[in-house]
Amino acid sequence: MSQQGLEAARQKMSAAGVPTPAIEVFSHYYRLLESGETGLIREETITPLLDPPMLDAVEVSEAQAREAIGATVIIKLNGGLGTSMGLDKAKNLLEVRDGLNFLDLIVAQVRAARRRYGARLPLLFMNSFRTEADTLAHLARHDDLVVDGLPLSFMQNQEPKLRADDLTPVEWPDDPGLEWCPPGHGDLYTALYGSGVLQQLLDAGFRYACISNGDNLGAAPDARLAGWFAASGAPYAAELCRRTVNDRKGGHLAIRRSDGQLILRDTAQTAPEEMDFFTDEHRHPFFHTNNLWFDLRRLMEVLEERNAVLGLPMIRNEKTVDPADSTSTPVIQVESAMGAAIEVFPGATAICVGRDRFQPVKTTNELLLLRSDVYRLDDDGHLVAQAATPEVSLDGAHYKTIQKFEERIPQAPSLKDATALRVEGDWTFGRGVRVVGEAVLTDQGGPATVPDGATIGG
Repeated sequence: MSQQGLEAARQKMSAAGVPTPAIEVFSHYYRLLESGETGLIREETITPLLDPPMLDAVEVSEAQAREAIGATVIIKLNGGLGTSMGLDKAKNLLEVRDGLNFLDLIVAQVRAARRRYGARLPLLFMNSFRTEADTLAHLARHDDLVVDGLPLSFMQNQEPKLRADDLTPVEWPDDPGLEWCPPGHGDLYTALYGSGVLQQLLDAGFRYACISNGDNLGAAPDARLAGWFAASGAPYAAELCRRTVNDRKGGHLAIRRSDGQLILRDTAQTAPEEMDFFTDEHRHPFFHTNNLWFDLRRLMEVLEERNAVLGLPMIRNEKTVDPADSTSTPVIQVESAMGAAIEVFPGATAICVGRDRFQPVKTTNELLLLRSDVYRLDDDGHLVAQAATPEVSLDGAHYKTIQKFEERIPQAPSLKDATALRVEGDWTFGRGVRVVGEAVLTDQGGPATVPDGATIGG
């Protein structure tokens, strides 16, 4: 049945216009799935990475920085809808602050770097079939973005969800769109290659790429990092941050014992009984930011050598065809992580950067921080920290979606003097609220209000 399932999946992808390289990559993972591959990386097979170079110790001349950023392209992942926050459009269209969304701030950051260094610095978005139209419509208001005729976007591929019982493509007539899923951000390399954009960049004279999540506004263009990467001669590099007790979910790099190669291990690749090792910030003291650098020429060489199949470790995700209906058909989604490509490139490296390079927004907790006075927004689109970041924990039952969050917190309270804000229950915040020290709002059994101008905590 599984061979029939693979053939049915290939035919479905071909009929939908999925490029051949993406079909071949999917077929590679299908065969791994069929063979019983789990994608787990056991603790006994790796050694923790303990001493990466530090960006603070790097010396890069102005000339080196200027030359390197002039040969760099900025790529942002923009395929997510933000459904976990109750959104039904590109997550990066969500307002961050001052009427500006993620896309606006990314554009401002790129423009600032272009001005400072006289660099072409193209900006590319990897969109999904769900985010392409909305994103390009918004970017149309910025008429100075296009560089050398390069596109502003390329499309992430799509693949069929597979029935968990027989690995055939699932059918869901009520909503055929739910029969498809993205292949994870490891599809970046296949999409760049299959779309022809990688060749376009090389033809235009670009050598390096800096890639990051679109919701991480800390990953602004950085000429010093570009200069370091160019001088390293490495084909690939990952940015890391030092872990704290609060950084338990992110993946980490490690050294594979069998050959000394750097690899990425993510949560989904860790056995449940080994999660204590994974989350131990002393054993694995650095986390992977998903800010990456790679040499475009070397990437093209490796993709051509491998017929577009990099062979990144497989991530097996078990879900239901309708994520909102736990009783719908169980399916398997086969994914890969773009950071896992570090193991494909001998000589790949990593560098530890400051926490200012990592400002992701995955929940309304983090959105509240960015909207507060913990940060100020400068003229170049950078969110600059003005105080230590407090711990924020909002009750998921009342603040998880952006609609509920904005109903209850129409104006962010002052958090610059706070160490923690924990909200339990249904609280609505008035305007001009100030949090000092540690503040805990307990569940009142119903709606409650923090009045205008109140100071809480301390």
